[in-house]
Amino acid sequence: MEGDVGNFSVKIKQKPRYIDMDKCIACGVCAEKCPKKVDDEFNMGISKRKAAYIKYGQSVPLKYAIDPDQCIYLTRGKCRACEKFCPTGAINFDDKERTHTIHVGVVILAPGFKPFDPSIYDVYGYARLKDVVTSLDYERLLSASGPNMGHLIRPSDNREPKKIAWIQCIGSRSHNRCDNTFCSSVCCMYAIKQALVTAEHLSGNDISQTIFFMDLRSHGKDFERYYNTAMEKGIRFIRARPHTIDPGKDGNGVSMRYITELGETVDEAFDMAVLSIGLEASQDSIFLAKTFNIDLDAHHFAATTSFTPVESNRAGVLVTGAFQAPKAIPRSVAQASAAAASAATLLSDARGTLTKTKTYPQATDISEQAPAIGVFVCACGINISNVVDVNAVANYAKTLPHVVYVENNLFTCSADTQELIAEKIKKNNLNRVVIAACTPRTHEPLFQETLKEASLNGFMVEMANIRNQNAWVHQSDPEKATQKAMDQVRMAVAKITFSSPLSQGKLKVNQRVLIIGGGVSGMTSALSMADQGFDTLILEKTDTLGGNARALECAFKGEPVQPMVEQLIDQIESHENITVYKQSTLESVSGSVGNFNGSISVNNASMDIDFGGAILTTGAGEAIPQSYGYGEHSHIMTHLEFDREVMKNQKTEPNDNVVFIQCVGSREPERPYCSRICCVHSVKTAIALKTRTPDIQVFILYRDMRTYGVWEQYYQQARELGVIFIRYDLDSKPKVTLKQKEIQVNITDPIIGIPLEIQADYLVLASGVVAHDSDKLTSLFKCSVDSDGFLNEAHPKLRPVDMSVNGLFLAGMCNYPKPLDESIEQAKAAASRAGVLLSREYMELDAIKSFVTDKCDGCALCLDVCPYDAIFLKEITTETGEVTKRVVTDSALCKGCGICFATCPKEGIMVHGFTMDELKAQVSAAMA
Repeated sequence: MEGDVGNFSVKIKQKPRYIDMDKCIACGVCAEKCPKKVDDEFNMGISKRKAAYIKYGQSVPLKYAIDPDQCIYLTRGKCRACEKFCPTGAINFDDKERTHTIHVGVVILAPGFKPFDPSIYDVYGYARLKDVVTSLDYERLLSASGPNMGHLIRPSDNREPKKIAWIQCIGSRSHNRCDNTFCSSVCCMYAIKQALVTAEHLSGNDISQTIFFMDLRSHGKDFERYYNTAMEKGIRFIRARPHTIDPGKDGNGVSMRYITELGETVDEAFDMAVLSIGLEASQDSIFLAKTFNIDLDAHHFAATTSFTPVESNRAGVLVTGAFQAPKAIPRSVAQASAAAASAATLLSDARGTLTKTKTYPQATDISEQAPAIGVFVCACGINISNVVDVNAVANYAKTLPHVVYVENNLFTCSADTQELIAEKIKKNNLNRVVIAACTPRTHEPLFQETLKEASLNGFMVEMANIRNQNAWVHQSDPEKATQKAMDQVRMAVAKITFSSPLSQGKLKVNQRVLIIGGGVSGMTSALSMADQGFDTLILEKTDTLGGNARALECAFKGEPVQPMVEQLIDQIESHENITVYKQSTLESVSGSVGNFNGSISVNNASMDIDFGGAILTTGAGEAIPQSYGYGEHSHIMTHLEFDREVMKNQKTEPNDNVVFIQCVGSREPERPYCSRICCVHSVKTAIALKTRTPDIQVFILYRDMRTYGVWEQYYQQARELGVIFIRYDLDSKPKVTLKQKEIQVNITDPIIGIPLEIQADYLVLASGVVAHDSDKLTSLFKCSVDSDGFLNEAHPKLRPVDMSVNGLFLAGMCNYPKPLDESIEQAKAAASRAGVLLSREYMELDAIKSFVTDKCDGCALCLDVCPYDAIFLKEITTETGEVTKRVVTDSALCKGCGICFATCPKEGIMVHGFTMDELKAQVSAAMA
C-alpha cells in the first residue's frame, strides 16, 4: 500500500481459482467426479473434501474452486475429470494469478484471528488421543452442516458420549510454552454454550457435562444469567486445572487427574475431553500489519489507544474485530460499525460521489393470476431440524391448496439460497412465497428483497416462525413440535392466499440527530455525526458535560482521562454543527423515524425541536453499597470515592493496608449481573498504589477475577508487584467489623484453609454499576429496558447499537456496564448507524400501515386508542354531496400495531398485510 489518507493505492494479489465464476452454477458435479480426497479444513480435518470444492455450504459466492496443491492434474499432469463432466464448461486450468491495483481513501483491516493449536502440549494428548478435541473440532461435531450432520459421536468408536469435560484457558492466560498471557475473552461463554447444546443433542438421563476452569468470565450482557442457567441445569463447574489427560479404558475416552480446592487428588474418566482453545494473531495478520506499516502490541494485536480504539498509528488505516483484541461477536459487530463511522468521517467530503442506487425489475402484475404458492422450509442448521422433522413438514406443505412448489434448505437465509429462491420463483411462476424458518423480525426484509429481485412484489411473502415459536420452546416433544410446524405452515399458506401487493410511500428525512446525554459516549457520537456534516443537538440534564468520566483519573491503558474530556468538550462547544442544551430534559416526543418532533425543557423554559433520529447515551451510576460497613467509617469507600479522595491526593502511607472487595452487590439475586469494569479498575488501582509506594500492602478479595482480554496482563503485573489476591464464595463472604474506629476484615483463604484477619486502613468496595431510571425516556420513545434496567438493543449480535424502535440508537453504559474504550466504540458505532439513516434525503416507509375503508362512520373510537397519534378526523363530502366526518391515518406516524383495527366495531379501519380476509383465513386454518 502507498499513499496517504484520502488517496491510497493498494495492490492486491488474486490467486487462480481454475473455475470460471461466471459459468459455475454450483451444481457440484466437479466435486462429485473428482477422485482426490483431502482433509476438510473447514471441518477441522475430521471429514474429507475433494480437490474441487466449496469451503462450506453457505460460501459467498457459492462457486467452486480447485485446490492447486491437491489437484491430480495440477500436481501430476493427469486426470481432468472435472473438466470432462462440467455441464457449463466452467473449468479453466489455464487460469493465472492476477494483480489488481485499487484506489481508496480509507482502509479497514479485519483479518480476524488464528485458533490456538494445542498439539504443542503433550500433557493434553491432542492429535494423540482421538477423544481429545478442540472446541472448534467440537463445534463442527455439533453442527448440522458438520461431518456427522449434527449427530454427536465420539471419534474413537463413533458411539454417543455421555460424559464430557471441557478444560478452559488452553492457549490463554499461560506463561509456559505458548506465551499467550492474555485472556481470549470468549472461551468461558462458548464452553457453557457447548455444554448446554450438548444436553439437547444427547438422549437419556445419564449425561454429564463438566467444565474445569480457573476464573469463570461471564462478563457480557446477560452472560451471568446464562452461567447461572447452566448450573441450574446440572452442568458441573470445577475450579481446577487437570494436569494430564491419559487414554481411557481400552483406548476409548480419557482419564484425567486433577486436584480440588480442598487439596484432594481425583482421577476421573470421561468419554471425551474438549480443549477450550483461545484466540491469537496469525502470521498473516503480522505480515499485513507490516505491509500497512501499523504498530502491534506485545501480543501481536493492532495497537490502539483507549480513546481511539479503532484507529491505528497510521492515519486512514482503521482496525477492528479480533485483530484489535480478542472479543465476542457483539463487540466485534459494534466495533466494525465504529470503524465505519471513522471511515465516514474521513471521507465525508466525498460522500455520495460514487453512490449507485439499487434498482429492481418491474414487479409482475398478479392481480388476475390464481395463487401459485412456493413453500421453503428451513432446517436452520440444528436450530429447527434437531426438533422438527423438516422433511415431514415439507411433504405436508405439498398437500396444501395452491402450493405448487416446496423445497427444504439447510440455511434459507444464506446468500446462495436467496439466489436459488429467486430462480425457483421465476422457473415455477410463483406469485406468493411462504418461508418456514425463524422470526420475521430479523429476516423478513431479506426475503422481501429476494422477491423483488425475482420481479415479485416484496410483500407477497409470509413467514411461519417454526424456530423461535416452536423448535426453541418444544425441544422435549419433537413429535408435537413437528405437528405444530405443519399447523404454522398451513396458517401461513392460508393467509398469503388472500394477500395483495403493497406499496411503500416515501418520506423526506430530517437530517438532524438528537443526542440524549452529554458524557463521553454522547460527545463522541455527537462529534462523529457533526464531523460527517450532520446538524447535531445534545441534551445534557446537568450543567456540565463529561458524565462519569469526570471522576476518572486514567483509562485502563493508563492514559490520563481529564485532558481527553476537556479536549472533547472544547471540540463540542466550538463545532459549528453542534448545539448543546445543558440543564435540559426531553419532555415529549411525537413522529417517527426520519421525522421526530419533540419538546425540551431548558433551564425550565420550553422549546420545540425536530430531528430525524436519536442516540441515547444516558449512562449509568455507581451503586451505593448496602453492606460491609459503608457509611459507618470515612475510610470505607466506593471505587470512585477512593479515586477522587485518596488516589488523586496521594493520601496513602507506606505502612497502610488497602483492601478491595469485589462483587459488592453484584452477581447476587438483587443484581444478578457482572458490572464488567470493577475487576480491572481494582487491579489498576492496586498497581498504581504498589508502584507509587512499594511497601504498601494491597489485598483484593474476589469471586472470579475478570480481567478479560488484554487486561489479563495487569492481573499478572499486580501479582508480580505483591498484590495479594484472596478468593471467596457467595456463601463465605468477607466480614467487616469496626473496632475502635479500626476496620477489620475477616476472610478464609481457600488455598490454605485458614481464617485471616486484615486490619484495613482503607476498604474499597467494588459496588458495581446500576442503570439510571429510564422510565420517562422509554415511555416517550416506546422502547424497552431489560430486567436490570439497562436499555435494550434490537439484537445483541445482529444490531447491537440499534434499538427496537426505528431511528433510535444507543451507546455506552446505558446499554450495559463497559470500560471507556468500549463506550467510545459503541458511541462511534451508533453514529455510524444513525449516519446510514440520515444520509438519505428520502426514506421508504413500511407498507404495514393502517388504512380506512368505506365502512368508517367517523365514530372516532380509534383516535382514543392510537398510541402514536397517527389518526385524526377529517370532513369529507360523499358522492351524494353529504358532508360527514371520517378518520384519516398518517402513514409516517402509524406503526401498524393494529390497535385501531381491533377497536373498530365496523371494520372501518384495517392494517395492510393483516386484513380481515387474511386473518379469518389464518384462524380457520388454525382450527382445521
